[in-house]
Amino acid sequence: MYENPFHVGSFSESAFLITGGAGFIGSNIAEYLLRYKAKRVVVLDNLATGFIENIQPFLGIPGFEFIKGDITSFEDCEKACKGIDYIFHDAALGSVPRSIENPLATHLANETGFIQLLLAARNSKVKRVVYASSSSVYGDSKEIPKVEERIGKQLSPYAVSKRGNELYAEIFAKTYGMEITGLRYFNIFGPRQNPNGAYAAAIPLFMKALLSHEAPLILGDGNQTRDFTFIENAVQANIKAMFVSAPVIPGAVYNIAVGERVSLNELIGILQKLTGTNLSPVHRPERAGDVRDSLADIRKADRELGYKPQIHMEEGLKRTLEWFRGYAAMNKPGK
Repeated sequence: MYENPFHVGSFSESAFLITGGAGFIGSNIAEYLLRYKAKRVVVLDNLATGFIENIQPFLGIPGFEFIKGDITSFEDCEKACKGIDYIFHDAALGSVPRSIENPLATHLANETGFIQLLLAARNSKVKRVVYASSSSVYGDSKEIPKVEERIGKQLSPYAVSKRGNELYAEIFAKTYGMEITGLRYFNIFGPRQNPNGAYAAAIPLFMKALLSHEAPLILGDGNQTRDFTFIENAVQANIKAMFVSAPVIPGAVYNIAVGERVSLNELIGILQKLTGTNLSPVHRPERAGDVRDSLADIRKADRELGYKPQIHMEEGLKRTLEWFRGYAAMNKPGK
């Protein structure tokens, strides 16, 4: 991936911090920065949901540093921010169901951790922070497509925590003169996304099932829709948000998606074609807190960041499936 750069200029004089950098999205950002010769890349991760395997290839690269630490520790945040020019903040405790089961843990990681990171960034005079928000903030809004300026009521503690990030970012930007930009991710998928555990996302779960010749499980009737977004598009958005030369509106937030939607039933059909299987999905009751339909209006990100998604869903699924085949082979029993 990343054969063509999304940025203009050089990273050779810049130091970057990626919180949650051993996770799915963070490790892909790290790969991009290292490919294009960043002077220094620091990953801060407590490995609660990230994996050392995601950054293993980077550990011997000069200028790369891994700090096992937690954003809920202000000391860890201050240590990680020393000498840093730019921060990509992707550390979070994800998953709507997990937040319903343990709202306090979600709050501590996503809200308290976020504030502590911003304070450490302010103290270290970091130039700009780009952080991960979520399409879940749209909540019960029925409007399609979703426009940044109009949201509904959030439906889960996770969604509330991400909306809280946006409010704190705006306040910190205005009060302390910080440059902070939020990206509302819409169902990011791709290589390194964990297919295991109770809180795995839909696409890796579906791929894992079909590659194992098992019926995929859909929670609900399968007619719910999502704007699935390949990881390379998310990396592009992060890089462009970090280095856009136009003045940044204090605390601005942007939809990061493709601007296309597909139902889960349609998604299963595409994956069946790609895997050569015809296993029909099993349906179970839908989950509490899930948004029914999701489609992003990405014109603001295009206009203000120059964001233009380059990989559409089916091509992204092909690339992801290739990675998952390798992952499945490496993780066979006895390996």
